[in-house]
Amino acid sequence: MKPAPFEHHAPLTVEQAVSVLTEVGHDGKVLAGGQSLIPILNMRLASPAHLVDINRVAGLDTVEVTPEAVRVGALVRHAGLERSAEAYAALPLLRQALVNVAHPAIRNRGTTVGSIAHADAAGEMPAILALTDGVVEVAGPSGTREIAWSDFFLGALETSLAAEELAVAVRFGRFPAGTGTAFTEAARRHGDYAMAGVGVALTVADGVVSGARASFVSVTDVPSVLDLGPALDGVEPGSGAWDAALDTAAEAVRGHVDPEGDIHASADYRRMLVTELTRRVLPQAADRARRPAPNAAFGRESAVRPLSSRPNAAFGEERGGR
Repeated sequence: MKPAPFEHHAPLTVEQAVSVLTEVGHDGKVLAGGQSLIPILNMRLASPAHLVDINRVAGLDTVEVTPEAVRVGALVRHAGLERSAEAYAALPLLRQALVNVAHPAIRNRGTTVGSIAHADAAGEMPAILALTDGVVEVAGPSGTREIAWSDFFLGALETSLAAEELAVAVRFGRFPAGTGTAFTEAARRHGDYAMAGVGVALTVADGVVSGARASFVSVTDVPSVLDLGPALDGVEPGSGAWDAALDTAAEAVRGHVDPEGDIHASADYRRMLVTELTRRVLPQAADRARRPAPNAAFGRESAVRPLSSRPNAAFGEERGGR
């Protein structure tokens, strides 16, 4: 099938994009990478009268690393962020998760901000935004505002982004020194939506755990973060008490998640799966916490556009899923 007829808009500035979105309201969708929106349009699950293509908007294609966060613009492709040496040095968790996003062809087109705005519980990047205590930067007719991740996600495929607003960037918070991270997921085939996934961040100080948290993929309606400190704090990784602490942490995850079953996996199987994945991934994070950090690199770079310097405007993603 093909999309229903629509009017195409190609603003050159954020202000122009917001003006168009304000004019068309709920009849408009934002286009960037297209990896969520195009299939939806082709199947006519959505038929917006207006598509607001932001690919020509200047200043949205950069990755910026500061001591506090990694800021990712709305036109940064997954592949560009995955290859960013500065982002990897500052926050290895980003690459650890991004390599699990679909396939290379999709990562070459899809945008990280769009994946977050799409708010799919089966997406990796919403979970990573939550785990890093991130924020979404939004431009609207009244100016700019920031939305904490916990206020941004309202439900499955639902966010607090207003119809006239544009998500211009997200900021992933950086972890303190001595923190190791890891991400893993299980899918029937690599690149498929995960049946379950988990990302963890674990801090080691003076040889023992001094903080740990986890976020999840495909087992909660909205991104959520579970504090694993009560199970792990004060325990030395690899010590005699370590295995018991891992069991306690895994059981905490089992009680926290609330998956739904479908044709791919039952709710009970997803719960069992994410519990086991958590137990496997925590030792990886602990090992990385005790290694030297990647060579830190601070500064600003333009995110790589793998296909061309000006993507074809025919491909994009909507406000909820660029």
